[in-house]
Amino acid sequence: MTETTENKDLVQENVQAENEATVEQTETPEEVKELTIEEQYEAKLAELQAKLDDEENRHLRLRADFDNLRRRTQLDREAAEKYRAQSLLSDLLPVLDNFERALQIEPTSEEAVSIVKGIEMVYRSLLEATEKEGLQVIKAEGEQFDPNVHQAVMQEQDSEKEQGVVLRELQKGYILKDRVLRPTMVSVNE
Repeated sequence: MTETTENKDLVQENVQAENEATVEQTETPEEVKELTIEEQYEAKLAELQAKLDDEENRHLRLRADFDNLRRRTQLDREAAEKYRAQSLLSDLLPVLDNFERALQIEPTSEEAVSIVKGIEMVYRSLLEATEKEGLQVIKAEGEQFDPNVHQAVMQEQDSEKEQGVVLRELQKGYILKDRVLRPTMVSVNE
């Protein structure tokens, strides 16, 4: 029986050792709290990281919007400087037309000749001033019709010229730098 008692003692020791190992493997309430705190910490950290990422993206978008606004403002400023005289020159086009009509009249007396010379001098100085600002006459007669700079108001037929060629200029057109202020009114060959 001693042997059986020894076996029982061995079995009990093994069971007790296994129980102690199991107890060591299971978590105590303090360890559970620590893991929960770690998990809470990691969740808070992830939340703060997401907020930081959102703020960084927002910052980058705002910076890009600001850069775009600055670029657009710069382009608008350059365009305003480039075309600053557009309104004035548009208002002066009928004046130029009237001077040209006045210069087409043949003077019959010496007084009329001197008046025409005076008108011609004023017309030339006005034309020079507008050219300094970048105003240019659109060439039309004999050119191929271009709908970007010509406005066809009539069609005529001339067998000696190509189809689509401008036969007559009815009203001058003008370009300011690279903008059409007024297209040239033309008659085009059919």
